[in-house]
Amino acid sequence: MGWFGKVVGGTIGFALGGPLGAVAGAAFGHTFDSSSKQHYVNNNARLSSGEEAQFTFFIAAFSMLAKLAKADGRISKEEIDSIEDFMVNDLNLNHESRGLAMNIFHAAIDSHETFHDFARQFYMQFSRQPQLLELMMDMLFRVSVADGVLSESEEQLIHSAARVFNFNDAEYSKFKSRYVKDFEKYYAILGCSGNDSDDQIKKQYRKLVSEYHPDKIASKGLPEEFTKFANDKFREIHGAYEEIKKEKRIN
Repeated sequence: MGWFGKVVGGTIGFALGGPLGAVAGAAFGHTFDSSSKQHYVNNNARLSSGEEAQFTFFIAAFSMLAKLAKADGRISKEEIDSIEDFMVNDLNLNHESRGLAMNIFHAAIDSHETFHDFARQFYMQFSRQPQLLELMMDMLFRVSVADGVLSESEEQLIHSAARVFNFNDAEYSKFKSRYVKDFEKYYAILGCSGNDSDDQIKKQYRKLVSEYHPDKIASKGLPEEFTKFANDKFREIHGAYEEIKKEKRIN
């Protein structure tokens, strides 16, 4: 991370404006010109264009992750653990770098700037780098499902980022499918919906298990050739219920 030492030493020779500049100023404690909304330091050691991009990506990533983690009104231990795991295993950050990343994270949480502000500035910087836009989408989903559930507020933010990044609905669904199971499919298998109560879902599941139990189906005159199909249907019902039970934490 070539820019790291320059940031720590306070010798960046460029101005990072906008919402991300505000977070950078708060996180790193450099001089911040609130009137121009730009974050300045001296010109003794300028960042290269590549280092500027790396620095901006770093600030944007942890700023957006912070706002996403807070989208459902709280920041869970699982979400913090997921971010720390990402820093260690995906970014290979050392202890000092992780500390700076968390400074950005907390500065963004406290910032009056919004998730959308960060997303728009990120897109302006990386609109011609689709791989980096995709990587950001992956990171957002990964952190959002760290607590086991993709909340409605989290998905709204991620979907809004996809629109800012000019991803269409099919592309968004592809990103989502990597991290979120299609629970609408599971509810359809059981013949119920996500709005049904736990008791209603249990009742419907037990009804289907009784109706499609292999022995009961066989006794109704199902040809032997269709036994495997019936068994697969029974397993599908059971599997759908198990997924819903985990997602809704049904006892």
